[in-house]
Amino acid sequence: MTGLRIGSMCSGYGGLDMAVTEVFGGEVVWVADPDRGAAAILAHHWPEVRNLGDITCVDWTKVPPVDVVVGGYPCQPFSDAGLRKGTADDRHIWPHIATALGVLRPRYAVFENVAGHLRRGFDVVLSDLARLGFDAEWLCLRASDIDAPHHRRRLFILAHAADTGGEGLALGPVQPDRHELPPAERGRRDDAPADAPCDGRHEGRPEPARQLGGSDAALRGGAAATYADRDGREGQQRSEPGLEARRNADGRGPERWGRYGPAVSRWEAATGRRAPWATDDRGRLDPAFVEWMMGLPSGWVTDVPSLSRAQQLRALGNGVVPRQAVAAITHLLDRAIRRETDKEAA
Repeated sequence: MTGLRIGSMCSGYGGLDMAVTEVFGGEVVWVADPDRGAAAILAHHWPEVRNLGDITCVDWTKVPPVDVVVGGYPCQPFSDAGLRKGTADDRHIWPHIATALGVLRPRYAVFENVAGHLRRGFDVVLSDLARLGFDAEWLCLRASDIDAPHHRRRLFILAHAADTGGEGLALGPVQPDRHELPPAERGRRDDAPADAPCDGRHEGRPEPARQLGGSDAALRGGAAATYADRDGREGQQRSEPGLEARRNADGRGPERWGRYGPAVSRWEAATGRRAPWATDDRGRLDPAFVEWMMGLPSGWVTDVPSLSRAQQLRALGNGVVPRQAVAAITHLLDRAIRRETDKEAA
């Protein structure tokens, strides 16, 4: 699916944008994030792309239309780690996103949030999508399901304009889904229960220092999932040549990580790069390690000029694991295409 124009809301460091671009093709033509740290990261990597800032203040009639809207809107209203106010929380900005969708009329919308959103406010999201003429698919997926060394269970939503039918979905060579993902709640438009079941552990903005916890599926040899790239080829675990020998030579082998060694090794194999050490020379959590855990290119956040350590950790803690999002979006898109194909054949 090439030539698509993508607009990004609540963009953070651009992790969801990276995933959507990999699956759909196209290019990001505008972003929106008022956070100073996030804005600096976005400007560093996409200096020519306009940042709309705070989406609650945007006049969407003056924004260039796009084919795909992307957003990882604030999780605090829905997180089990917060006050759990849901739609009553002042940080609940979904109504502004719904307004934007109504004006921009994209063909697709992709959203990410904490799994607790299923129990708080998700019925409102689906009702609004139905009112605006979108069908929707969704699932919950853990980062550990694609071999990341942390749990990070997240809700992913794919909406597409209902009036286009299967023709609007089948814009490119999307191959049948070849990987197994965990069982996921799925639905169409507004048929989801207000309290859909979902595991609520490790939700909300994570504390990176606790992400390698003993309860993580990754440390118990949890399931691995590959992902398909946008040419439809099944993803393979790729290791840097000579990685194992160099890790052992410089003391970075699995034994250095103790019981976390298997989890670290799996993610090193999946991403093709070695894990930096978890703490800096002062014994504090090193943002470079969190950056690695999120599966980002080395320096994606930590090489951005003038960012404080706190800003780096904030951006990373709020971010999306691109490989996790690619797996989820690919699965949802394939599922939507199959459903539309079945409808046409009936």
